[in-house]
Amino acid sequence: MGALDAAYAARERYEWQSCHDEAAALSLGDELDEAERFSLIGEAAWWLGRLDDSIEARQAAYRGFEDAGDMRRAGYCAVWLYESNAQRARPAIASAWLMRARRALDTDDSCVEHGALLMREAELAHGEGRLSDATDLAERALALGRKLGSADLEAEALQTLGRVLIDAGQTKVGLAHLDEAMLFAVEGRLGPYSTGKVYCSLISACEDLGDWRRAADWTEATTQWARAHPFAIFPGICRVHRAVVLDRGGAMAAAEREASQACDELLASHIPNAAAAFAEVGDIRRRLGDLVRAEEAFSRAEELGGRTCTGTALLRLSQNRLDEASRIIAGCVAELSPNRLARARVLPIAAQIAIAAGDLDLAKMHVTELDAIADAFETPHLRAVAMLARGRLQLAEGGAVTAQGTLLRAHALWHELGIPYEAATTKTVLAVAQRDAGDAAGAQESFAAARALFEEIGVRLDQSEVDGDSRRLPGGLSEREAEVLRLVASGLSNKEVAAQLHLSAKTVSRHVSNIFTKLGVSSRVAASAFAFANKIANPQD
Repeated sequence: MGALDAAYAARERYEWQSCHDEAAALSLGDELDEAERFSLIGEAAWWLGRLDDSIEARQAAYRGFEDAGDMRRAGYCAVWLYESNAQRARPAIASAWLMRARRALDTDDSCVEHGALLMREAELAHGEGRLSDATDLAERALALGRKLGSADLEAEALQTLGRVLIDAGQTKVGLAHLDEAMLFAVEGRLGPYSTGKVYCSLISACEDLGDWRRAADWTEATTQWARAHPFAIFPGICRVHRAVVLDRGGAMAAAEREASQACDELLASHIPNAAAAFAEVGDIRRRLGDLVRAEEAFSRAEELGGRTCTGTALLRLSQNRLDEASRIIAGCVAELSPNRLARARVLPIAAQIAIAAGDLDLAKMHVTELDAIADAFETPHLRAVAMLARGRLQLAEGGAVTAQGTLLRAHALWHELGIPYEAATTKTVLAVAQRDAGDAAGAQESFAAARALFEEIGVRLDQSEVDGDSRRLPGGLSEREAEVLRLVASGLSNKEVAAQLHLSAKTVSRHVSNIFTKLGVSSRVAASAFAFANKIANPQD
């Protein structure tokens, strides 16, 4: 192995270009040495973000190790070929390499390479929602790492076990495992791959739980580590996490810059994460009110195989394309896994769109499930999310007074958490509740506070969102219901109202039903009379 000494020395210094060049310049006669050389080239190419080159080299290494009878190292190459093809969004090829890794390593279960296989199996089970299997596999990897004295394997197993336990509702225990894994990283006991994996996993868990202050602290540590190890994938992934933290903290322009840079960094090295970066850019732009450029980013994410249904559904809602928003979010909900934290990211959006469409039964179903998730995890963030959704529903059901109490508690939580966009959004909904309850002065004050906060973080919304009329609409009607009633009173059929408002006839029918319920009437004639009497409609219309 003397011929590879220079390449190994560069590897120890994390000088991946030098490692790659030193190994690539050689041509060794011995079959095992050649396999070792290709393995080094593959590792260096991976860190340099050249995934296709890495895959090609590791395939050659696999064949060489297999031909030489070294199944342990052949199996380790197969593990990495599984991971690299998964990064390239080639699931069928990735699955085939995982099968080869199993065959190569199943009879040798006391080595670090087998631990690497256990880790990928645990992560796969976790992603598929098989939490019991994932726990068992991660615990086996953890025991093996401790037996072998492998800090990398032990830390990776701790972080995977922590994430699985969090998803199972054991939040405190799961976070404790992640904290223990982080100790290995901050002590400098891990290689760069394990360090980056543990950092990113902890921050992702913080994002899922809404622990933004903790995420901000660790993001700074992650960013410093990434600057010291500027190799392809991890700086880009860490930059996406940093963008999310900046966005939630109100630094939305800076968040867009970070996420946009991450897109460029990840395109060559990790397609799924590049898609996630474009989706984050789209969502930031949507929240800023830049709807055209948000559409562009969401489209790019979808081209790369990313999922943007929640962001796109909210974009369609902002564009007053309600039926399309309803269709998109319905598909998203239908495809949700049983993972409760994943569901908690989608359900409030589904409830918001259902309320806008007048489908209060569907909204109630989503809000009830969201309440249960918030009760299970007991984090302030999830409680605030659930309260905002509950307040929207109470308001839509005509309970403006009850909604005020719920929304005030939600706003207090958002303020305490330091999440200004959600605080301003909640304040806007609260203003509508105050208006509908007859508190014009309170509504004006809340609209003004929301407007000031949106302006502070650079959000450009339709002024009607925050400059709302503080006068209460009669009958507890929503703005959309009043709009529908005005057209009904003018003599239009449901189909004609739908055409004018760009809604489906089914959505209009639902709105008309809700109007009848709120007004205590049973006919279009009676509803129209109410509209004329309360100046919602003009007899000359």
